[in-house]
Amino acid sequence: MTAILETTDPIVARLLGLGDGLGEGDPSWIRRLRRIGASRFAALGFPTVRQEAWRFTNVAPLAGIAFARESGHEPSRERIAHLLPDETTNLVVVDGRFSHRLSDVVSVEGLAAGSLADAIRSGTPLLEEHLGGYADAESRPFVALNTALIDDGVFVSVDPGVVVEQPIHLLFITTAGGSPRLSNVRNLILAGAGSQLRLLETYAALDDGGVQFTSSVSEVVAERNATVDHHRLQIESDEAYHIGALRIEAKRDSQVRSHSISLGAALARIDIDAVLAGPGSGCVLDGLYVVRGTQHVDHHTVIDHAQPHCTSQELYKGILDGRSRAVFDGAIIVRKDAQKTSSGQVNRNLLLSEGAVVDSKPQLEIHADDVRCTHGSTIGQLEGEPVFYLRSRGIAEREARNMLTYAFAREVVDRMQIPFVRSIVEEALLERLPGGVGERG
Repeated sequence: MTAILETTDPIVARLLGLGDGLGEGDPSWIRRLRRIGASRFAALGFPTVRQEAWRFTNVAPLAGIAFARESGHEPSRERIAHLLPDETTNLVVVDGRFSHRLSDVVSVEGLAAGSLADAIRSGTPLLEEHLGGYADAESRPFVALNTALIDDGVFVSVDPGVVVEQPIHLLFITTAGGSPRLSNVRNLILAGAGSQLRLLETYAALDDGGVQFTSSVSEVVAERNATVDHHRLQIESDEAYHIGALRIEAKRDSQVRSHSISLGAALARIDIDAVLAGPGSGCVLDGLYVVRGTQHVDHHTVIDHAQPHCTSQELYKGILDGRSRAVFDGAIIVRKDAQKTSSGQVNRNLLLSEGAVVDSKPQLEIHADDVRCTHGSTIGQLEGEPVFYLRSRGIAEREARNMLTYAFAREVVDRMQIPFVRSIVEEALLERLPGGVGERG
């Protein structure tokens, strides 16, 4: 694949070289899609802090690591039982490869869910129509790289009118290995007209996971009057790099809720684009990031009101300790013909230490005149008055601060519809509070 490209950037060439050997026996359309991704990545180059979109997030450490694309040892189902809740249908991907042995059998009428690689090679018609048609590989280098390396992941398709009662859980596991590895996963979720679906993506590491690079792109399409409740949980190792993208396409009168929770990784960058592509559609974007030590997390979100009579609400909260850093860059775009738009955006951050840093940049870009849009951002520490109030009731200062910190996050946690996600987040919050188990500076 790299032979057809002309690039003088050794980093780009090395990363694209991880795709050598892909495509043999694959349909011509997927080979063409990979070539388009490779060409765009070669043209865009490896991002640097000189680019506005990457000004606060330095991915240079990735450039110095020679990642391999190989699978580790597949764990037993008992080994990952704590990540397989009973209330979900679990589809498992290990080091970028779908595991039939670890995944549940899907037997719901009107629901297809399984390996993306299998769907590609079996000639599933919907794939050629939709895969790669939404995520922005034109201007986002890591989406282009992911497209160039498309091989496996998860494909979910819900027929029109079908209500899927049990949540679908996409579990992406990285395993510890002797050398740094790249896990490249691609997911396509299609919710047919009038269907209802709850979906969870979990990115987790076994043991400490070691130095890993997870590249993830998910495309979620909600057809007319569909309802999708989407969760994205990132709990990888402290040495991991995670760069992910989520693209939501909401058609007429559809409703999509997406919850993004980031708790792990040395560096995590998540780009979330929601396009309200049909009149009457709506979306909710919720986010919670809890970081400590020297962790770095970056959320870039765009809600594009492309049609009239659409609504959106966005609430992102961050809790930072140690010398961690967070970035929130959120844009709401209201197109010229998107009259009767209603949109609100809030980013709130709580700093638990003097060394933590947040860069928050909420934005509104409005080209219509009959709209109601608000946005705001706050960064601060725990206020003295609530702490004093709790202490006056006999609660020690540390416990008082922990209670207020936990309460700060609960507004987002309580909006999550899958019990497993809430329990994971609550446990992580308690473990990360000052004085909690495993505290780090």
